[in-house]
Amino acid sequence: MTMINYAKKEIICKIVFYGPGLCGKTTNLKFIYGKIGPQYKGKMIALATEQERTLFFDFLPLDFGKIKNFNTKFQLYTVPGQAYYTNSRKIILKGADGVVFVADSQIDRFNENKESLKDMAVNLREQGLDIRKIPLVMQWNKRDLPNIVSVQQLEEVINFRKVPSFEAVAVKGIGVFETLKTIIKLVFKSLGEDD
Repeated sequence: MTMINYAKKEIICKIVFYGPGLCGKTTNLKFIYGKIGPQYKGKMIALATEQERTLFFDFLPLDFGKIKNFNTKFQLYTVPGQAYYTNSRKIILKGADGVVFVADSQIDRFNENKESLKDMAVNLREQGLDIRKIPLVMQWNKRDLPNIVSVQQLEEVINFRKVPSFEAVAVKGIGVFETLKTIIKLVFKSLGEDD
């Protein structure tokens, strides 16, 4: 849930990057962190295992400056993709203002994408959020690899809401900022509807 502090003239929004294990959620945040100037970001926190997989979450605070006389900040989180971290994913989704679903484009990961999307819907519902209404962007990551699912199939099976989607190669930054800019726009649009 967006936090608005009128005394401090500050708006803080939470965006969660969700998807199966090793799909590129953390890679997105690392690329953003590496390209944004120091004046616009806080310290990135990554809690990873020895295999460099996200253990609990990654966190990246971004400061976008003033919008309508309010300091606007975004908190970017990733969830662990592994099935046995379901409780962590639920906790991290709490209060989310928007979600980026990062799908792994590889054919052998297609079912994991579907399962992760179902899991996200359940976890959102448990947090009082509706997957059909929350600002959502789809990212089709790893488009540079061989043996990938077609974008058409990803759109038909994963993108049931027909929300904005982007082809990406997160390790090279392709599609990363397009995804981020779009989810930020959708979150701001949803804030305007609540006023």
